[in-house]
Amino acid sequence: MRTLARRLLIPGLTALALTATGCGSTSHTGAAEPAAPAAVTPSSDGTSQQLDVAAAPQGTSTPAAVARADGKGRTEKSALKVASYDQATGRAVIAKGAQTPGRSPAPGTSSGTGKSPETGKSPETGKSPETGKSPEADKPVAVGDVIASAPAPGAPAGLLAKVTEVVGKTDQGTEVKTAATTLAAVLGDDKADGKVPVDPAAVTVVPLTKGVTFSWAKGPGLTFGPEGAKLPLGNLRLDVNAAVDTAPDAPASAGASVSGFVQLAPQVEFAYDGSAGGAPGPRGAFLGMSGDWSSQWKLQGRAAASTGAPKRIPFAKLHSSPVIQVGPVPVVVNLDLTCYIQVEADGRVTVEVQQDVKGDFKVGGSYASGKGWTPVSASNVKSTPVKASVTAAGKVKGAIGAEASVGLYGAVGVTADFAPYVRGEGDIKAAASSDGKTSLEGAWALYGGFDLSGNLQLQLSLFGTPLFERKIPLGTLNREWALSTGHIKR
Repeated sequence: MRTLARRLLIPGLTALALTATGCGSTSHTGAAEPAAPAAVTPSSDGTSQQLDVAAAPQGTSTPAAVARADGKGRTEKSALKVASYDQATGRAVIAKGAQTPGRSPAPGTSSGTGKSPETGKSPETGKSPETGKSPEADKPVAVGDVIASAPAPGAPAGLLAKVTEVVGKTDQGTEVKTAATTLAAVLGDDKADGKVPVDPAAVTVVPLTKGVTFSWAKGPGLTFGPEGAKLPLGNLRLDVNAAVDTAPDAPASAGASVSGFVQLAPQVEFAYDGSAGGAPGPRGAFLGMSGDWSSQWKLQGRAAASTGAPKRIPFAKLHSSPVIQVGPVPVVVNLDLTCYIQVEADGRVTVEVQQDVKGDFKVGGSYASGKGWTPVSASNVKSTPVKASVTAAGKVKGAIGAEASVGLYGAVGVTADFAPYVRGEGDIKAAASSDGKTSLEGAWALYGGFDLSGNLQLQLSLFGTPLFERKIPLGTLNREWALSTGHIKR
């Protein structure tokens, strides 16, 4: 199957504000709006800092962050980079990246900041006013240092590791041995809270069936469809037109198929509160995914009977690894979605239903010291039937949904399955009398709804929280409502 990778430059996407009403949810407290990356502001307690959370700059090499083992100062951006990494052995080569042009004033000239023209550094802090870095930020790594890096050669999901041994110099840089560590090692007692929209231009799509097309917004919005509708900026859209298994005894006119689209604007939600008052690990944390969802789809024909589990037909896989900048620390998020069609039928019902589904969803895990990890799942979805009919007796259920996972540095943290559906049932009886007259009488009904389920994974301990012993289920969130009913008598 051919991989379709989309790479467009889309300037700053606005974060989406989501509400979850009447569905029962657990949420973390107010997230900061994305701002300029790598900024920090002192918190009210004077010890920790509130770090901005934003998308890492596009089209540039995201600098690594280094937390020094000597404990002097805070985690800082560094010109150091991961030149290579071997996942099997944990060995990495750390090199010094190129200096950014125009960063430092020329020797003997004024920097325009009132600082020393010879060094361009503040005599009080010893830090460069241009970069805010201390002289230690770019010194070679030592045992105990922690490195947080964006994707690098050998580390496509980024690297968060602690140096356990300095092996020596190579042509590329300094070779070191590393071991796994946690975000607490680089975020310390600081705080961060924000939402970062996923750039649809950075999403890789792999179609799994014929008849799948991918669209995304660029500039004022992509035009699609015969009526020239506009796709909102920041949204991605998958259109599908696929046949599903038809009941063996169905006439040719009752061939089963699903067609329509899924449109969504996913975003990553990240929070960290390291002010634990001397206790090990952070006070709080949150990792999740949320977004607006809309779909319009049509299920028609007489679907073949499904035995056991419902028949699920994946039609596209989506992957993105956005880098979010949490103060000086590049945090690599791995986001995967598999969109699917699902049909559950008894092989006797012929349906034709088309509906619009709009709403939002939110899944994730929230941590609080002393309480552990708590699942978060919420959705506010509404549907409108455009056309609906059921013939004969029997039952059928069709869904168009997505399996999703979100994690950090390649480790899965949260999995979820979100499936808006239509369910139909009919109880229709035919009768014939001795005089040759026939009658048909019965009733049918159609219902809309959605299922939302999933799990918190052990890898959420990457925040520096205690490891829990097993997966924590999100619990199944289900809502259903009547779409249409009908009676037949003739």
